Amino acid sequence: MRLVPEPSIERAGDKPRQSFERLARAELARLYAIARRLAGDEAEDAVQECLVKAFERFDQLDDLDAGPAWLARILVNCCHDRGRARSGRPREIAFEEVDDFSLYRKIALEDPYPYSDSLHLDFLGGFGREDVREVLLRLPDLYRIPLVLVYMYGFPTKEAARILDAPLGTVLARLHRGRKLFERQMWDYAEETGLLEEGATR
Repeated sequence: MRLVPEPSIERAGDKPRQSFERLARAELARLYAIARRLAGDEAEDAVQECLVKAFERFDQLDDLDAGPAWLARILVNCCHDRGRARSGRPREIAFEEVDDFSLYRKIALEDPYPYSDSLHLDFLGGFGREDVREVLLRLPDLYRIPLVLVYMYGFPTKEAARILDAPLGTVLARLHRGRKLFERQMWDYAEETGLLEEGATR
């Protein structure tokens, strides 16, 4: 994991190995960041597995400009396989389980910071980077992976659908449910970890 990213992926006269090394160096930091949000403590192993598989299949990549998305697809599959091995079949969340939940409404009704004029900002401000990562890791892969690709790493929804090898409508539905589930998990996490009590005493 000590490779240093370089801006250029391909140079004239490169051999396949050199081209792959340049692609891997350029994308390594992003791959690791994505893996941290998809695989947690297994991120480094997932990235290494991704790079091994990508190197073995590098002759299948016709266009190096498509290399970053191609690597992301392999990484997502590696992370997904690891999650599936841990928990069995991916769990679908019923629409009615999450659609009625509104974090905005929940905060207003519960009023956890009675002396605050900015309830929602106070609630969100209590979450550090590690808290957000922990909440993300609570989500089933089915919903976490599209959220990470689209909202954290800026992949267009159509590109995310290609990476996930899923119909666009399916990905859009998972993004919607994923957002709702993430909101609900944020509230549950805040209750479990005492973030609400900390905020109320500020």
